[in-house]
Amino acid sequence: MEFIIEFYETCSGRCPVREFLDALKEDNPDDFAAVMAGLAKLRNRQYHRLPLSKPIRDDLFELRHVGKLNTRVLYFFAKGQRIIAVHGIRNKAKEISKRDRSVALERKEDWVSRNPL
Repeated sequence: MEFIIEFYETCSGRCPVREFLDALKEDNPDDFAAVMAGLAKLRNRQYHRLPLSKPIRDDLFELRHVGKLNTRVLYFFAKGQRIIAVHGIRNKAKEISKRDRSVALERKEDWVSRNPL
């Protein structure tokens, strides 16, 4: 059974990960293609490990694409074989900042409050 990838939406209907991916497609089509391929691979459980995916904390995970700038999509698992993508970032750092983890965690908590598991 495959996993379903969903993008978090705010109460007002914004989709931060889609916005991130749209900007990435415009700025760097090669990295965009690599991230989209990575998201497609996440549908299969065998890719839920390094080097493509890594747990970070608080039941959050990162889809990793290493390039000139590291591109990451932070996500969590939900009931029903679902993966909810909540935050996208690009940076040179090897670690995810506290601020980015906090944003992802807030979005996860918001999603869970509106979609009881």
